[in-house]
Amino acid sequence: MIPFGKRIELGTLFDDLADRRGSTTVHVSRPLDIAPGLGTALDPPALARLVRAASGWLAAAGAGRGDRIAIAKRDHWDTVLLCCAAARIGAVPAPLSAHLDAGTLDTLLGRLGPALLVTDSARLAASWTAGGAPESRAARTLLLDGDSATALTLDDVRGAPVPAPYRPPVDHPLAIMHTSGTTGVPKLVTHTTRTLLRRLAGFEAHRWPLLSARPDDVLAGSFSFVHGRALAWTAVALTHGPREILAIPSSDWAEAGPLLDRHRPTVVEAQPATFVRWRSRARHDDHPFDRVRLFISTFDAVHPPTVRTFLRATRHPRPVWLQGWGQSETGPLTFRFLTRRALAAERERHPTTRDLGRPVPGRTRLRVLDRVTLRPVPRGAPGLVVCATKAIADGYVGERSRFERKRAGRWFMTGDIGVRTRDGRLLLLDREADAVPEGSGAELEDVLEDRLPDVAECVVLSVPGGPSLPVVVTDADLDPDAWREATADLPELAAPIAVKWDGVPRTGTGKVRRGALRERLGLAPDTYGTGRWT
Repeated sequence: MIPFGKRIELGTLFDDLADRRGSTTVHVSRPLDIAPGLGTALDPPALARLVRAASGWLAAAGAGRGDRIAIAKRDHWDTVLLCCAAARIGAVPAPLSAHLDAGTLDTLLGRLGPALLVTDSARLAASWTAGGAPESRAARTLLLDGDSATALTLDDVRGAPVPAPYRPPVDHPLAIMHTSGTTGVPKLVTHTTRTLLRRLAGFEAHRWPLLSARPDDVLAGSFSFVHGRALAWTAVALTHGPREILAIPSSDWAEAGPLLDRHRPTVVEAQPATFVRWRSRARHDDHPFDRVRLFISTFDAVHPPTVRTFLRATRHPRPVWLQGWGQSETGPLTFRFLTRRALAAERERHPTTRDLGRPVPGRTRLRVLDRVTLRPVPRGAPGLVVCATKAIADGYVGERSRFERKRAGRWFMTGDIGVRTRDGRLLLLDREADAVPEGSGAELEDVLEDRLPDVAECVVLSVPGGPSLPVVVTDADLDPDAWREATADLPELAAPIAVKWDGVPRTGTGKVRRGALRERLGLAPDTYGTGRWT
């Protein structure tokens, strides 16, 4: 294995790994948008050539060292390749989710002030239809498909000379990633080589028992490839060198299913919303998860029925689910291993995934503060969770004061409410902005999903002056008797509202946009939280 911390750089990632023996094959669920002719089975040498060529495109389009390059296109793993190409010429990539509405995209581009916008026809058309003008926010625009009278196209830059690679100082900006944006306009988080590669990916790239990919593994990743996790996941996966890597940008089974069926993964990492969408497939006899030894969930809370379904689905004798908790600004802060036994329901006990385990040893520290005084509270008392980690991001683009408001010395405000137990575990209650008076909305969601098998997801919204409102996502009719039985021993809740999956506004990572959901349901924007720490 190449010593990760010393040799791997984002811009030359594929060059550095291209000649290694036992090369990994990367399979994508559909051809790359930037190189459809390469097909769906890719090797590191071919990917290295593509990244080098793309770096020439970006340079020919006018981007250079220190410039910001916004990448706003249909979600695919080739966004990672474009980020590598930008880093290779010393530019700073800023990938932006295809799920952003036109106004939000314009706001983020205004904060970035990019020298170059890399986009596609669908993104431009969607913005124009909604009254946006993303190309006006950048000095130049490169269109990846089709023709344009006002923007450069790939035909204009294809075949351009490939610049020599540039390795930026480790504390200079490397990439800008936006947060999910569940509570409003996403924040633009700046990471450096030191924070993103040396400390986050570098730690993960060690050969950890159980967690690290093995030479015979088939790794599947299905999440939003515009987020920082995609860069770290790609770098670590390629460094470990499994037999195959499956990059799946869509949770739609029509796209994801055939690739999973053909290659039968042994490790699956996905955002929780994707696992929820795949849960019904995992209950079928012909599902492709029978060889999985390790499941990994990132980005959001995952609920017990989802974990239990996949742990039962695999034929591996001792499968493990790794539940990590962290943020775009900090990387992973805690982790917990879940097993079949840990998620088995017992009489009068309802397993919850709100227990997030302990801080990463030697890497992170946690404290819990009083919500009013911001003074530490004793173990067992709820409060605002703050963390200390050397992997903390460099700041928010265009919102420096917001970042500094959340930071006090080495401590950073996560915006979550939790409890530290006497033995050091963290029990997550809620986001501070989403707090409910009934104790923990997240735990209520755990219990309700556990007791109602036909409910794919439950969202509990606080309603100041009244009981909290449960919104249940289900394709079936909600049985009133089953609901009464499920909630008989719970705090008072309002009558539930049943919706379909597409009836819930979501971020690119599948998280529920609770503010937008409140608006859609006609609820007042006021909550029991302040939203000060988001």
